[in-house]
Amino acid sequence: MAREGRRVLVTGGAGFIGSHVCDAFAADGWSVTALDDLSSGKEENLSTGIDLVVADIRSPEAATLIRDGGFEVVSHHAAQIDVRISVERPDHDASINIMGLLNLLEAAVSGGVRRFLYVSSGGVVYGEPEDLPVSETAPKQPLSPYGVSKLTGEHYLHFYRQIHGLESVSLRYSNVFGPRQDPHGEAGVVAIFGRSILEGRQLTIFGDGEQTRDYVYVGDVAQANVLSARLDVSDSKTMDDVAFNVGTGLETSVNELASALMTVAGREVLVEHAPERPGELLRNCLDAAKLEGKGWRRAGVLEDGLLATYEWIAGEDR
Repeated sequence: MAREGRRVLVTGGAGFIGSHVCDAFAADGWSVTALDDLSSGKEENLSTGIDLVVADIRSPEAATLIRDGGFEVVSHHAAQIDVRISVERPDHDASINIMGLLNLLEAAVSGGVRRFLYVSSGGVVYGEPEDLPVSETAPKQPLSPYGVSKLTGEHYLHFYRQIHGLESVSLRYSNVFGPRQDPHGEAGVVAIFGRSILEGRQLTIFGDGEQTRDYVYVGDVAQANVLSARLDVSDSKTMDDVAFNVGTGLETSVNELASALMTVAGREVLVEHAPERPGELLRNCLDAAKLEGKGWRRAGVLEDGLLATYEWIAGEDR
């Protein structure tokens, strides 16, 4: 298709990650539509020129949009992402993450969508990994309904590829951070710490703080989506063949993260340790060599992203 004719729909497009994905596709010359029910996304996250359709991904309106919208690509970010909610209400989690996905996939087949980009989670589908960094072919042992629903989505995509010919790519994100992140969500530790440091409040670290995560900047994640929209996956046969980890391959402990944020902010605050949270993974980081082999590159190091995020948090108060 000619560049001016390429149309992409980003579900959850008014959210933290989705809005950056919208920006990246727009910068690459795509015509971008965001689908969001605004339950957590914000219209002000969207840049000028990006169309917004307000609807739930489980709704007939969402299906009609995809079926009749002439989209070449769907980038699916809308989801229930809170692990604790998934444990308390697994039916609610499945309603959004599985039934919502199926609603979109059926519409994508009917509407002639070429490729479906699916946001999975490298932080949960592998469970507690034995070897680090984790590769795409590592055992899948999710320990929460959220992890189960994300992995189930990948299985459904494999079915739709084999039976209906719908191309798909699964992006298994590590811990994404950056501007526009909500400090009230459980995955937003960088936003939580950044806001506390800005306001001079002490940081609360659960456990000894030596648990590690792989923190990847949202701008790099957005570029992974644009790249994945054009990857050649025609020879892929298995679910893991079309899955790509999106991370840094580096472990950063919570203690190290807090220290690095205080360094880029140029101010120190007190740190307190609270009891560890049951069921929390001890270590995780993702091997992204497969995606890097396709041309994906991170724009900077952790401290660069932390500085950009902190400056955005500070700018919100101006």
